[in-house]
Amino acid sequence: MEDLQHWTWVFGRAQQMMMEQGLDLAGHMPAHMPAMPQMPAIPPVDPAAAMRAGAEFWADTMTLWQRFLDPAKAPKFEETPEQARDKRFKAPQWREQPVFDFIRQSYLTLSGHLLKGVDQIEGLNPKQKDQLRFATQGFIDAMSPSNFPATNPLVLERTIETKGENLLKGLAHILNDLSKGQMTQTVEGAFAVGENIATTPGRVVKRTPLYELIQYSPTTDTVFETPLVIFPPWINRFYILDLTPEKSFIRWAVEQGLTVFVVSWKSADASMADVVWDDYVERGQIDAIDTIRDLLGVESVHAIGYCVAGTTLAATLAVLAARGEAAKVKSATFFTAQVDFSEAGDLNVFVDDEQLALIQSLTSDGFLDGRYMAATFNLLRGRDLIWNYVTSNYLLGEEYTPFDLLHWNSDVTNLPAKWHASYLSDLYRDNLLIQPGALAIGGTPIDLTRVTTPAYVQAGREDHIAPPRSVWKLTGHLAGPIRFVLAGSGHIAGVVNPPASGKYQYWINEAGAANLDDFVAGAVETRGSWWPDWIKWIETLDDKRVPAKNARIPRVNKELGAAPGRYVRTR
Repeated sequence: MEDLQHWTWVFGRAQQMMMEQGLDLAGHMPAHMPAMPQMPAIPPVDPAAAMRAGAEFWADTMTLWQRFLDPAKAPKFEETPEQARDKRFKAPQWREQPVFDFIRQSYLTLSGHLLKGVDQIEGLNPKQKDQLRFATQGFIDAMSPSNFPATNPLVLERTIETKGENLLKGLAHILNDLSKGQMTQTVEGAFAVGENIATTPGRVVKRTPLYELIQYSPTTDTVFETPLVIFPPWINRFYILDLTPEKSFIRWAVEQGLTVFVVSWKSADASMADVVWDDYVERGQIDAIDTIRDLLGVESVHAIGYCVAGTTLAATLAVLAARGEAAKVKSATFFTAQVDFSEAGDLNVFVDDEQLALIQSLTSDGFLDGRYMAATFNLLRGRDLIWNYVTSNYLLGEEYTPFDLLHWNSDVTNLPAKWHASYLSDLYRDNLLIQPGALAIGGTPIDLTRVTTPAYVQAGREDHIAPPRSVWKLTGHLAGPIRFVLAGSGHIAGVVNPPASGKYQYWINEAGAANLDDFVAGAVETRGSWWPDWIKWIETLDDKRVPAKNARIPRVNKELGAAPGRYVRTR
């Protein structure tokens, strides 16, 4: 009777929570939720191929049942290396309990046949096949038995152990996420910019309707004569490069003796409805470069462009070269940046006429709500960034853990609609940036082959947003000396890898290479961070130093305030 009363309370409480939360969900949820790319129309299937696929699936299914009914005589289930590393099924219950071992094997077998079936479909162009493969993989990840309470042994055990209270906690998490229109990935309130993240000392030295320019205080007696300006992507907050002090690239660069500036972009609002790519080049990057040159009385700067800001930096260099002003930038460093989008990875599946029309429909007041972009990036790694939290926080009812990187990942920014639409169509869809003269900034044609600025190009070996094969193509379009570095890990951890952590590795091929495969074949691996290699490269270009005084110390302006500034706090 006591158990019956408890479970009655659990179900009643769940119903009450849903009713209470449902009263105001409509006022909080976005008008449209992000969608998977549309699946292309599938041409008629070859009957012979379909029969072969059916026979293979039937044979594998019969083997599965044989393992379940008479495991001693059945062939052993051979896992691929990827399946063996699958974190969804790492708990021993998935292998030690026969029913759940059968569920796991059935799921992996069916998944393999679904993906194999996509590869065997004829009559699709490469873009359509990529879209179908991506959508199929998304469906497979969503239908994993780990995502459902009845087929996940850990959830069943937790439900019995807590008498269903894990499901109540999970329901509370679900309702909270629905109310804010965004999945929670880390504990809320654990981090605050300027308090325990983005704490490198500095001042805002300029504010425009598009960006704030932050100058950081020196920590060495002398500094490099040539300052450094960092252009982070405006699709994210700049403090990915200034997380906790031990992870901060900005703090580390200051400690190496660089006078560091960073651009903090404004999250788009209705006032930015007419902002286009030209603005990010002219009123953004070039304006910041000129401001720093005037402020410090120097001829040139070192510049870093991360992701989309790296793509834009390449355009900026081409514009400066065409105008005879290439000397304003002494060196250019590209963090996981692309200019040739012919092999841009899974993001390409979201770029066709139908998807562009969908994005346009999501626009309001001239800007795109940053939650849509965040959801898109989460879809690229749905297993880790969506379904992992469905299992742990929705089904198991676990509390969120504090993680600065995930806090940053959830701190979304809005995007100017005109810029976003033209960027996707001109670069991702039509690949115009690599065609000399196909695009222009302020009337100046862009020709990347005129860029002779020394460049340091960094790619992440496991990057799913800017794949290394795509980043490599940058080396074939710029005309100056290039040092290419392949870093371990992906789009974020491959960049944010401080030397003190001792994590990952990087590869360099001093002999040069004609393509990425040749580069990898002849590359030398070095354990740890590539940051020290980068600062040595900077020193080879210009190691002259000056006293860290006067303009090298950011001026105090009460109206502009201290780092990390105002724009990073606005949503």
